Amino acid sequence: MSPALAQHPRKRRAALAGAALCLTLAAGPVPAAQASQAAPRAGAADASATCSLRQNQPHRDTLGNVFSLDLYCDNLISDTFGRPAFNAPVTGRLKYTPSWFVCWTEGDPAPDGNKVWYYTQGDEVVSLPGIKGWGMVPARVVETQKHPYPGLPRCPWF
Repeated sequence: MSPALAQHPRKRRAALAGAALCLTLAAGPVPAAQASQAAPRAGAADASATCSLRQNQPHRDTLGNVFSLDLYCDNLISDTFGRPAFNAPVTGRLKYTPSWFVCWTEGDPAPDGNKVWYYTQGDEVVSLPGIKGWGMVPARVVETQKHPYPGLPRCPWF
C-alpha cells in the first residue's frame, strides 16, 4: 500500500472499493438471486449495523478544531450540511460506508422527530471548498440504534 493511501483512510477505502469493483466485473455477471443478496442496505438503521468508538483517531477540521475520538459506523449515502439544518448549504457528500463521526449536536428535527446531527467530513466536496466537505448529517444517516451514540461527545460549539 502506498504511503499516501496509508495516511488517508477514505482514499484507502476508495481504492479498496475500486479494486473490489474490478474483481466483481472480471468475475462476470451475477445471477439475480445472488445480486439481490449483495444489494447495499437502505433505509433505517438495522440490528446488523456495527459501530465502535475509536480512541487516538486524530481529525482536524478547517476551523482548527481537533478531535481524538471518533465513532466509526455504517452509514447511508448523504449530503453534509454547513449547520444542523436541512436548509443549510450542502458542503460535501458521504459516498462510502463506513464513515467516522467526531461529535453530535441537536438541530432541525427529521420527519421521525429526531433532532440529533453528527459532524463529519464528506468523501466529496460539493460547495464551499475551503470547508473541505466538513459538515453535519442527520442521525438517520448513522446506522446505529441509539442517538446520540453513547460516549461520543457533544460538539463544543453548539
